[in-house]
Amino acid sequence: MVYGPAMTLPPKGRSGRPGRPAASNKAASTRRPDGKSAPRADRAAPRDGARPATKIEGKLSPKPASPKPAARRDDRPSGMAQARSLTQPRVGERPKGDRPFKIANRTPSGKPAARPAPTPAQPREDGREGERIAKLLARAGVASRREVERLITEGRVRLNDELVTTPATILKNLKGVSVDGRLIAAAAPTRVFRFHKPAGLITAERDPSGRPTIYNALRNALPPETPRVMPVGRLDLNTEGLLLLTNDGELKRALELPATGIPRTYRARTFGDISQDRLEELIEGIEIEGVRYGSIDANMERRTGRNQWIEMTLTEGKNREVRRVLEHLGLQVSRLLRIAYGPFELADLPRGGAEEVPQVLVERFRKTLKTSPAQPKSEN
Repeated sequence: MVYGPAMTLPPKGRSGRPGRPAASNKAASTRRPDGKSAPRADRAAPRDGARPATKIEGKLSPKPASPKPAARRDDRPSGMAQARSLTQPRVGERPKGDRPFKIANRTPSGKPAARPAPTPAQPREDGREGERIAKLLARAGVASRREVERLITEGRVRLNDELVTTPATILKNLKGVSVDGRLIAAAAPTRVFRFHKPAGLITAERDPSGRPTIYNALRNALPPETPRVMPVGRLDLNTEGLLLLTNDGELKRALELPATGIPRTYRARTFGDISQDRLEELIEGIEIEGVRYGSIDANMERRTGRNQWIEMTLTEGKNREVRRVLEHLGLQVSRLLRIAYGPFELADLPRGGAEEVPQVLVERFRKTLKTSPAQPKSEN
């Protein structure tokens, strides 16, 4: 056998595979004639197609935010959110009650104009100072303004033993005023209570048929020495949930007026076939048997078979409005619960229990109320 010339194999590495040839001495190739090393680039040249590395100074600019899509009807805030928005000012906005002069009220130099000195209360056009007796009695918690007018018509209100014949009587205070022979004390501070009305109670002070009323339950629910309180609106016999109580007849009337736009939120357990699209049509209002009902924000919470819970928020509060609207849609209402009235929520208040609203919340809410001479309407 004839062998060829001997071949020289490259040296093996640690893994046993042939190693790479030894790298040439770069320093030697970069020597200058004077023997000193030539300066080398700090960074290697980029490969073809690669972006060279650069030093970034400062912070990276944020990625521009993509425009948000237009809000759909499903993205509308729930009735609970609308409610909470009444007393919560927007970010950077001061409460209306504490807002000073408008920014346009400036001097020619551009500085804000000085606040004018407060003016004293001006007398009435007829020269008399004070307020109508009906308003004073309502504020003292005797009854609502409309009820006070009825008491005066029936001859049950007297001033210093003289019969009051008109609710337009102007008085500075209630000194010497009596109702049914009982002297009326000065108006006490406004108080508001949340009451979880159970089903089966009448929202009235007394019932001719002898059925139990909310006052039967309030005897044990309210704290001792609570002044006389009146319900804000009504809940019918089979409706349960939040019922506000107050000793201020003027505030009671303002809370009941549809013109104030205070939202009332209900949860209804219903049986039947209904879709969310059909519920959303209620936002435009609906007319039933000649009665026009305003805008209703209705949303389906959950469904089990043909049973579903529906949340509805409205601002009118006509007599049995929620039940009539749902029955018109072909649904059977098995339970109706009011869970919010304006910013006041039922939350976890136990059935038959009552709790006072903090005074600071009452005054803050009162500043947001709009006044209007519209007539109150019945609740569900």
